[in-house]
Amino acid sequence: MHPRSEEVLGYLDHTREELRAAVDAVPAELRNTRPTADQWSVAQVLNHLTIAHDRVAAVVDRWISEAKAAGLAAETDSGSVLNTIPTERILDRTQKVQAPAAIVPRSDIDAAEAWTELDQARDKLRAALLSGDGLALAQVVQPHPVLGPLNMYQWILFNGSHEARHTLQVREIGAALGAGKEKTAAP
Repeated sequence: MHPRSEEVLGYLDHTREELRAAVDAVPAELRNTRPTADQWSVAQVLNHLTIAHDRVAAVVDRWISEAKAAGLAAETDSGSVLNTIPTERILDRTQKVQAPAAIVPRSDIDAAEAWTELDQARDKLRAALLSGDGLALAQVVQPHPVLGPLNMYQWILFNGSHEARHTLQVREIGAALGAGKEKTAAP
């Protein structure tokens, strides 16, 4: 595997481990509960990520296929791509972002089902990147609706950072639901 692909997939693995830990910190019986009527449940966060990953996997796969058909050259650079997107901006939860209608989660999703679907979507995302492993994916650039032009490595890195942003949200949901607080017995 090319070092750039390995680096990007390593980042995805890291953000997934963090998400798993955040979800596990919320008791299973609370994962389908919305803290307030205008907030998502953990299950809905997972469903939102699934929709986003599926959509990005499909377009990245298409863009790489088109670039390969056009004769995309082999990757000659092995420099890091990890810090080439504004991760801090993506992770800034003080800046609320309204999800476009196309990626708003279902309200009837179960957390266990949502996690399984998210794993499947992540596999598609990995496969999309690996379809161009060893090719000059930094030369394949497409516009992101918020971040502007991104290359294929950056599109996948964005998804990892997007997942990290929602990991923070899952932690907020857990805190709002009182997850992790010990219940004290009434006197």
